Amino acid sequence: MARNDPGGPSLFDAAGEEAARAVEPLAVRMRPRTLDEVLGQPHLTGPGSPLRIAVDRAAPMSVLLWGPPGTGKTTLAYVLSRVTGRRFVEISAVSAGVAQVRAAIEAARGELGRTGAQTLLFVDEVHRFNKAQQDALLPAVENRWVSFVGATTENPSFSVVAPLLSRSLLLTLRSLDEAQMRALIERAITDERGLNGAVTIADEAVVHLVRLAGGDARRALTYLEAAALGLPSGGVIDAAVLERAVDRAAVRYDRAGDQHYDVISAFIKSIRGSDVDAALHYLALMIEAGEDPRFIARRIVVHASEDVGMADPSALPVAVAAAQAVEFVGLPEARINLAQAVIHLALAPKSNSVIAAIGAAADDVRSGRTGPVPAHLRDASYPGAQRLGHGKGYLYPHDYPEGIVRQAYAPEAAAGRRYYQPSRHGAEARYADRAERIRAVLDGDTAGDGGSSPPGS
Repeated sequence: MARNDPGGPSLFDAAGEEAARAVEPLAVRMRPRTLDEVLGQPHLTGPGSPLRIAVDRAAPMSVLLWGPPGTGKTTLAYVLSRVTGRRFVEISAVSAGVAQVRAAIEAARGELGRTGAQTLLFVDEVHRFNKAQQDALLPAVENRWVSFVGATTENPSFSVVAPLLSRSLLLTLRSLDEAQMRALIERAITDERGLNGAVTIADEAVVHLVRLAGGDARRALTYLEAAALGLPSGGVIDAAVLERAVDRAAVRYDRAGDQHYDVISAFIKSIRGSDVDAALHYLALMIEAGEDPRFIARRIVVHASEDVGMADPSALPVAVAAAQAVEFVGLPEARINLAQAVIHLALAPKSNSVIAAIGAAADDVRSGRTGPVPAHLRDASYPGAQRLGHGKGYLYPHDYPEGIVRQAYAPEAAAGRRYYQPSRHGAEARYADRAERIRAVLDGDTAGDGGSSPPGS
């Protein structure tokens, strides 16, 4: 359904407008009125940005706003209509069809012809429109009958048709960080459009509210309004009040202190110890406390090689896929991907042979147990290399049975060193057997040298 700009000709008297504003949600009342009031998107609203330039010149525009929920897509569209003096018409792609889109465009075109008034057509969740519905927008965008602003939480490269995408300025919105969320909460507490100083909020409640909101400004203001409801003038929103209002216990967790390190330590040790339930508990604790999911994902990727390794070589691809999902999907959905990786790693057979191997090799290098690369392994591809003896005597493994042939590979000082000491856990037992056979060939300990002569010789 289309919604006209509430800032247009009013159907109410002043008292009616005041009463209407009083029942508006806090998130609506606190909606910024200028670009300077928009929080969290300085790359879009700052001086010299394409959006600021378009606004300053009152130029017709076609814009796609892409970002997570609660980052201000609707707010930014509303501000653009307000500061450019354009009628604001909103269509939700969830409920509207081609008929509503065309009706809104015709109305805007008619208004432009009769009065010269321009219209900003805001399509929320534009990615939900099918191709025909999105194509219906093209004439209006092409002929500038409207200034088009579309909002999407999905990558427009995959969810918006190419003709509309090519005609639009793509702007990416970011989740608000902790400092910006605090500023938003403080503004809502003190601003006359918000709670107007009727209540105050304790710092512990601010910390909990910021964690609960997860960078979503709308969610933060909704929770704040719920907590303030029923408090007497001068009341204080503390952690207990906030917990009752949102029915979510405050998680005691200091991301900059001991708990950050203690919980991640317990998390990794639970996976290493194969206690899948304890590992999931600590994962949930970190997520609920607002820990950076990228930090969690990085630790899972490290653990996949450090403590699982060759006992289950599929652990590392699973961990990397979970880390990519965090970047691509984001919370809250990415918690499912993280949980899958944690379950896989916790239940996998364990081996620390990978970290032990690279550690032992590094110890030798640091202690000086290394030397020049053997001449037959050196690069022989450039002019003059053969004269220096580079590559002379090199045996090409593919010319031999099993693709293995006895010859020296390590520097002389490191010859015979054994860095990789495989366990017999899980899949690594197979690698242990193969490592023994290969080493026997390379050391010349097997009959026939593992095929030391080329086939047909």
